[in-house]
Parts: sequence; structure tokens; C-alpha cells
Amino acid sequence: MIDVLKVVVPSVLTFLIGISITPFFTNLFYKHKMWKKSSRTEAGDITNHDFGKVHNTSAELSTPRIGGVIIWVSVLLTIAIIYLLSKIFPSDITEKLNFFSRSQTYIPIGTLVLASLIGLADDLLQIFGKGSYAKDPLIYRKVKIVFVTIIGLLIGYWFYDKLQFTTIHIPFDGELQLGLWFIPFLIFVMLGVFSGSVIDGMDGLSGGVMSIIFTAYSFIAYSHNLLDISALCAVIAGGTLAFLWFNIPPARFYMGETGILGLTVTLSVVAFLTNSVLVLPIIALPLVATSASVVIQIVSYKYFGKKRVFKVAPLHHHFEALGWSREKIVMRYWIISLVCAISGVIISMIS
Repeated sequence: MIDVLKVVVPSVLTFLIGISITPFFTNLFYKHKMWKKSSRTEAGDITNHDFGKVHNTSAELSTPRIGGVIIWVSVLLTIAIIYLLSKIFPSDITEKLNFFSRSQTYIPIGTLVLASLIGLADDLLQIFGKGSYAKDPLIYRKVKIVFVTIIGLLIGYWFYDKLQFTTIHIPFDGELQLGLWFIPFLIFVMLGVFSGSVIDGMDGLSGGVMSIIFTAYSFIAYSHNLLDISALCAVIAGGTLAFLWFNIPPARFYMGETGILGLTVTLSVVAFLTNSVLVLPIIALPLVATSASVVIQIVSYKYFGKKRVFKVAPLHHHFEALGWSREKIVMRYWIISLVCAISGVIISMIS
């Protein structure tokens, strides 16, 4: 019973903290006008053909874009509160609830903080910066790819050298020995998951999908008796749900890079720590499909006579261009995410 409480109590606490701190941050966001000063339609991105027809430019230029701060701040406050309780009022219960552990959560928590701060810097440059960086999405995508690669290299080396991670689990088949190739494989996965960050494009979309994915990994970690990781994933899901509470249409703020970058990079680390990285494409299928739609669009445009496979990329905007309402798209993404999450959890548990 206490194992279940270790996961559930911090998650609920994070949700409540997230809801409580939102008024403060909302006032801060609007007071300092923390939204983009120019639309993405000015960038001439080849994936954004007819983007203006489906994109609410006025909302983008009047809605704060760093709402992801709500997620990681509420997560860190929960970690701090429970950790301090375990030290100030030591008991079997408080010490059991503490999930801040060197063996399981130091790396993903550190990754969450680092990636979120990099994302925050990116958001602030786009909000307050001047010149080409603030307007051209291709520039800051390249910069973020470099940062994600560096993070992946450092974490990959730590996994390989310190934790002795050299294999990955193949469902229903066993372990595959990668040796030193484990490091570039981790970088590849991290970049792949990060590419799914383009899903942050509609009110409620990224928050709903990411909360489902982290809940799924909480179940997987729990089934592997990795209780601290399970609690951390549940806490991240709780913080994301608090963000989602205010992100449903009409959104009070957007997640921004400080949210989506922190979540996607941390998700990669969690997938490796739970030795379930090969079920990640199943659990995170909406991220995979959304990212793939952009790649397909770019390749088709550049190498096949400037033809576009989708009316608009990413995929969710393609559906919008077909006439689907945003609410219908978001809710169907949630449904698909839930089905994929359940399928991935089952495969992970039985394989």
C-alpha cells in the first residue's frame, strides 16, 4: 500500500501546487507581455504552406508562451517539500515518500532542470530578442539540436561509463548488446523524441499527450520495481495536468520550449532507465507521427519537385486544414495517446 502512496501522493501534490502557483505566473506572464512579437508565418518555413489559413496568428501574438514553467517549477517544489519533510520529520512514511535518490532520479531530475532552462532561454530570446533569431524558426531549431546532442552525449557517457548500460531490451526477444554504440544510440533516440516537440501547436494538445505518456512510464517503472522513477514520472504527469487545466481552449498560456524541451529530453532518459526504450515509439506514437509528418513534408518538397504530402505540417495542422475543429483533433490525439500508452505498458510488462 505504501508503494502505491509513494507514487500517488506526490503526483496529487504536484497537481495542487501547479494549480496554486499558476495565478502568480499568469500575472507575471501578462505583465511582461511574454508572447512572441512576430508570427511563424513570417519565417517562410516550407512545412508551413497555407499555415496562415489554419493558424490563429492573433492568439500567438497575445498569449504567453512559457507556461511550461508551471510544470517544472511545481515538480521541483514537490521534490523539495517531500525531501525536506523526510529530513525534518524522519519517519517510515516520510522517508518512503521521498523519491529524490541518487540511484534512480538524480539524472532525470537534472536533465529536466537543464533542458527546461535551455528551453526557457530560447523562449525569452524569441520573446525579447531582436534580429533573425527571434523570427527565423530554422535558426533556433539548429541551436536546440546542438544543445540536445550535447546533453545526450553527456548522459550517454554517464550511462555507459558509470552505470554500465551497454544493452537495450528487445520485447519478446531479450537483450541486445550495443557496447560503445549505446552512446550514439541514446543521442539518436533523444533527438528523435525531441523532434516530436512540434506537437506543441494547439491548445491542450501537448499537455494531454505528454501527461498520458509519463503516466504510462510511471506504470512501467512501477512494474519494474523502480519506485522512485515511477513517482517522478507520476509527478511530472501531475505537473503537466496542472498546466493542461489552464491550457484547454482558450489557452491562458502555451507550453513553450521551456516545457516541451524539458519533457521530451527527460522522457528519453526515463525510457533508458526503465530499459523500455523500444516500446517508446508505441507509447509516444503521436509524437512519432507528428515528427514524421514534418520530415516527410520537407523531403517531399526538397527532392520530389516541391510537392507537399500534407496540406500543412505538422500533422495536426493537416487535419485542421481538412476542416476538423481543433477540439476534435486534440481529443482524438488524446484517445490515440491513451490507446498507445496502454498497448506499450502491456507489451513492456509481458515481454
